[in-house]
Amino acid sequence: MNTILHKLKGDRVIWMTALFLGLISLLAVYSSISSLAFKREGGSTLHFLAKHGMMLAGGGVIMFYASRVRYTLYSKLSQIAIPITGGLLLLTLLLGSNINDASRWITIPIINQSFQTSDLAKVVLVVYLARVLGKQQDQEWTFRDVLVKLMLPVGAICGLILPANFSTAALLFLVCLIIMFIGQVPMRHMVMLMGAAVLAFSLLLLIAKSQPGLLPRLDTWITRIESFGAQDSDANYQVEHAKIAIASGGLMPNGPGSGASRNWLPHPYSDMIYAFIIEEYGSILGGLGLLLLYLILLLRSVRIAGQCEKPFGSLVAIGLSLMLVLQAMINMAVAVNLVPVTGQPLPLVSMGGTSVWFTCLAIGIVLSVSRSLEEPSTASTDVKRPRTAVA
Repeated sequence: MNTILHKLKGDRVIWMTALFLGLISLLAVYSSISSLAFKREGGSTLHFLAKHGMMLAGGGVIMFYASRVRYTLYSKLSQIAIPITGGLLLLTLLLGSNINDASRWITIPIINQSFQTSDLAKVVLVVYLARVLGKQQDQEWTFRDVLVKLMLPVGAICGLILPANFSTAALLFLVCLIIMFIGQVPMRHMVMLMGAAVLAFSLLLLIAKSQPGLLPRLDTWITRIESFGAQDSDANYQVEHAKIAIASGGLMPNGPGSGASRNWLPHPYSDMIYAFIIEEYGSILGGLGLLLLYLILLLRSVRIAGQCEKPFGSLVAIGLSLMLVLQAMINMAVAVNLVPVTGQPLPLVSMGGTSVWFTCLAIGIVLSVSRSLEEPSTASTDVKRPRTAVA
């Protein structure tokens, strides 16, 4: 055990948090997957458990090796990755697998594994944005700089995600704005650009009304917003059943395997896994406990960002962790009917494919930043502390 801990470089609390989230995921997915297993695998849950376990194990390997790479290398790689990611997003829109009027997946030819290009885009864009902001720390921002260096890549990536996945595009855009604020981008420029973004989105909606094929999921967005908070169980089926599952869980744990909502709750192993966890483990241990794990991840990342001397390391640590934690908060808020249904998975807990890998990659990069703080040479070679709000 000591040998394993010795090899795990970086913040040990984040390592343990990721481990606990993975264990919770295995237990919850195995308990909730029976309804899907009966439909697809003749009653066997082992197929899905083995596949999910392999994805988590693969994610652990990715996290381990990502944490051992010098984090400054990610800054250089982001320059190459940002145009490649834009091309993959465009390819996904044109040729990706279409499910429920949404083209979100493309298939890797050799291994025949599909993945959402937006999961890759979230990590790449945050890293790239941290690089640009870090390079500009000691220089004044002009409106042209903000427009060309920041909003052009942000607008392009979020715009390519938007037609198939509004919630992911909105979440990523929000995280980028927060990173810009932390990176000391003048507020007057941000306000102007946010106004321009709102205006552009409003015009897009007007055009989509006359050209239905432009945004094929527009009716889905409108329906989800209109049904939010409605008493009609048919219009708000998912959330109504999620609330039933939460109410059935009570305060104290009922025990693994006790959740009956697996038989009628839509997607208890992915989108609504938080409600299912509360049903089996109670509101205190399952609900607040899971929330606490994500808050620990965020707080430890803020601590790392505050201690890192380089602007890029500070911004990338807070940006990636904020992206994951906000996604988790949105998933939880949907389950308790605080926001409309979005389809955002619970990071590192929901059953998923390569989304688990990209989540682990993001955590691995944060761990890489924290590992650099343990190196004695860092203090003598790094530049001065950045002018950021987290320092």
